Formats: sequence, structure tokens, C-alpha cells
Amino acid sequence: MTDSHDRAAALAERLFVENAEGRPFQRLRGADRPASLDEGYRVQSLLNRRFAEAGRGGIAGYKVGLTSEAIQTMYGSDQPISGVVFETGVHRSPARIALADYTRLGLEFELAVGIGGDFRPEDAPFAPDDARDRVASCMPAFELIEDRHADHDDVDALSILVDNAWCAGVVLGQPCSDWRTLDLANTPVSLRINDALPAAAVTGAAMGNPLHSLVWLANQLASRGTTLKRGMIVMTGSTLATQFPKAGDRFVYEIEGLGAAEATIA
Repeated sequence: MTDSHDRAAALAERLFVENAEGRPFQRLRGADRPASLDEGYRVQSLLNRRFAEAGRGGIAGYKVGLTSEAIQTMYGSDQPISGVVFETGVHRSPARIALADYTRLGLEFELAVGIGGDFRPEDAPFAPDDARDRVASCMPAFELIEDRHADHDDVDALSILVDNAWCAGVVLGQPCSDWRTLDLANTPVSLRINDALPAAAVTGAAMGNPLHSLVWLANQLASRGTTLKRGMIVMTGSTLATQFPKAGDRFVYEIEGLGAAEATIA
């Protein structure tokens, strides 16, 4: 146990320094590689403790990543991964995001949920009805991804997971409490970048329904003894391809019935 803890602590410290210095992301190999997903989440927890100590603040919520089978296959995983959203990374739409604050910024386009009731480990396992009962609001949102110039042909899920699943923040649209009449498996979404014709998809592109992502996260956190708390936000997974913006770009992401989130890149 001591060797495992020491290895996890050393890797977390290395990742903290690499993030602080903006070093290119590297896939974990050999002795540096965690032996399991559980060990990977221990590394992530230690890394996030360092991020919090360095000024990122408390935990505002969580993100769920790798929510489509195609993306899981691409990164060699049979399940999603999760990461932490820090308080200092929460922006409200319309937001102005500075490229200079990131090594390489990516944007993902998601439905975020506001949690209205605790998901306590003692109440697990959770089902979709439990999620529906505990969601206070839904909103369109961007996730801000920091991949540190990763070579996506040489990346795997475990390496992303330990690096807080690349979550560098979120942009949240206006919360909507009147969301229960929406069919979240098939609600249309659209993304407009500058003056280009909008790209379209549906909210169900993330695990078939964003509530499925929430259930997965709540059960995964419960298995680690962690409560998903009232007042937190959860990013439920991307519906469209990740974009790597340039200065001057304007993004408007709309979810039918929930409104739009907007971000301008500076």
C-alpha cells in the first residue's frame, strides 16, 4: 500500500508541475502508469488537492468524459471517465475566454445539470428515476478542455483520467428548472461558430441521455465513498466534435427548450 501511495503521490506531483509549466501532455507508460482505474482516480485526487492548494478553489461539480462508444474505443476504454470542476473555472454566459490562460484550449458542447439533492453513497446504486428526482435545473454549457497539445493518436483513457480528465473549466448558460417535459434522448442541439452554418445533434449523443451520464457519475463517486452534493453542477458529456478555437472566434451553443450559451475567444 505504501509503495502504491508513494507512486501515486509522485505521479500527481509530476503532473502538477507539467500543468503549471505548460509542458506537452504525454501518455503514461511503464512504471509511471497506474495499475488500475482505482489507482488512476487516487492519482487524480492527489493532483486535484494540489490544484486546490494552488488557488483553484473548492469543487463546484464534476464532468463526465468519453460518453460515446466511438470515443471510448478511440481511447481504449470500456466506460466513461470523470473529473472535477473547480470553483475558479466556472464562467457564466456570455463569457470571454482568453487563449493565453491555456496551453491549448479545446471547447466541448454539453448539457449541464444543477444538482438539487444529494447522491449519498449509502443510497446507491442509483437509477434514472433517482437522477430525475435530484436534478434542479438543466442548461447549455461549454466545457473548457486543456489537453496540453496532446497527440490524440497516442493517448489513452487512463492517461487522460489522471490529469483531471483534462477539465479546465466550464461556461454555463442560464439554468432552466422547467426541463422535465423535454425528451433528453432526442432534444435538438446546434452549434454556430462565427458566421458558419450551424452543426446539429441531439442531447442523447452523450450516453443516449444526459441523465444516464449523471447516474453513472453518481454511482462511480458512491463507489469511492464520495457524495455528489446539492448545489453542484455536472457536465454530462459532449454532443458534437471538440473545437480548438482561435482568437476572435465566437461560439453559440443552443439546446432547444433550454436556451443558449455563448463564448467569445480572446
